[in-house]
Formats: sequence, structure tokens, C-alpha cells
Amino acid sequence: MSTPHNEANLGDIAKTVIMPGDPLRAKHIAEKFLENPKLVNQVRNIYAYTGKYKGKEITVMASGMGMPSMGIYSFELFKFYDVDHIIRIGSCGAYVPDLDLFDIVLSKSIFTESTYALGFYNDDCHIVETSKDLNRMIKEAATENHIKIIEGDTICNDSFDPYMTQEDFDKFMDRVHSQNFYPLSAEMEAFALCYNAKMLNKKATCLMTVVDSRFETKAATSEEREQGLDNMIKIALDATLKC
Repeated sequence: MSTPHNEANLGDIAKTVIMPGDPLRAKHIAEKFLENPKLVNQVRNIYAYTGKYKGKEITVMASGMGMPSMGIYSFELFKFYDVDHIIRIGSCGAYVPDLDLFDIVLSKSIFTESTYALGFYNDDCHIVETSKDLNRMIKEAATENHIKIIEGDTICNDSFDPYMTQEDFDKFMDRVHSQNFYPLSAEMEAFALCYNAKMLNKKATCLMTVVDSRFETKAATSEEREQGLDNMIKIALDATLKC
């Protein structure tokens, strides 16, 4: 069995998937952390690898950038490949000054102004919660690895907001705060993932590393974004052992 976007056969994808945005990050994770990784999808260069992590079968698959891309791949994984859990791992921007570069953030709830839910399910939904069970497993794995994580709410944007002017950003945050939502960070995929999980009775969450901040001029390089996020990756992989 395959879909228009995934050439993997049924059984090639594990029940638990770690999902970075970047295909090269998926490749890096598979080659560095998995035993005997097998490339099971490369349609549109959206790489998916299945292998063993500490004896457990895991798939690492890229999502691409943005909610439409994440929406397609995560929906197909849940619906057609019988995936039960997806942990998105990726980069985020800091929305509060006390977050530093390379801090690790775990999402509790995700807000978007996108019409993703309205267009797909005719549901005027803009806030979705992540899986409490997966978040508990992630926090346990972080504690066991002596790695600090910060749990809080997340914005999911359609645009890359560091390009926003301060005036536009302030107007945007006024709208967000009017919904009684106070985010720590922002990214571009997690709402589609967690909304699909909600509608299909699956489990999903989002674990991120801060790579830029509205309060700092320095940002992580493209190489650091691809390969410098190993603490986050290790937490996510160790959490999968508890699924």
C-alpha cells in the first residue's frame, strides 16, 4: 500500500513516529541514533527511515515546512499507516525574553489563526491541546537525562514571523492575547499535527529547540538547526520507549 505522498508499504512505518520538519534532519537522526535504519519513503525527498532505537522499532519521517505539508503527512500516517503516536521535533522562536537559544520547549496547547481546521473538517477551531500522555513521557525522559525542558503554550503561524515588523507583531499579539492565550514560542507545523490527532483519536505533541528570539539578534545557523539539536532528539527518542 502507498499514498500519493508516501511510497512505504503497510508495515514499513512504526506505530510511533518522530517527525522533524527537515528531511536532512530526519536523515541525521536515523544515521546517528537508529540501528539498521531503512529508507522507506523518499517521495518528494520527504525522507522516512524505520529502524530500532534501544530495541524498539521507530520511524523518523520529515514533515516539510508549514501546516499544509504537516497536515498531509501526519494525516496519512494516522489514517493509512496505523500510526498511534507522533512527536514533532523542530525549531521554534522565543516569544518571551527568559527563553535562551537552544532551550527546549514542550507544547501544552497550540493556537493558530489558520483556517486549517475549517477547510479540512468544517470546524472553526483555533486552539488544540497536545497529548498529556506523550507530554508526561517526554518530561520523564528529560528528567532521566538530566536535561531541562520548559512546558508552555505555542503559536503556530503560516508565516515566518521574524520577518514581521514590530508594529505588525504587536497587533498580532494583541489578537492572540484577546483569546486569553499567552505563548512562550512560535513554530509552523504543530497545530495541523495535533488537530489531526484530535480528529482521528491519536496522540501527538510538539518538542522544540529555540533557534531564534525576538529579544536577541543572534540566531542558530542552518547547520546548527539541522544537526545541533541532539538533546531534544534524545529526549524524544527516549520518550518513545515509554509508548
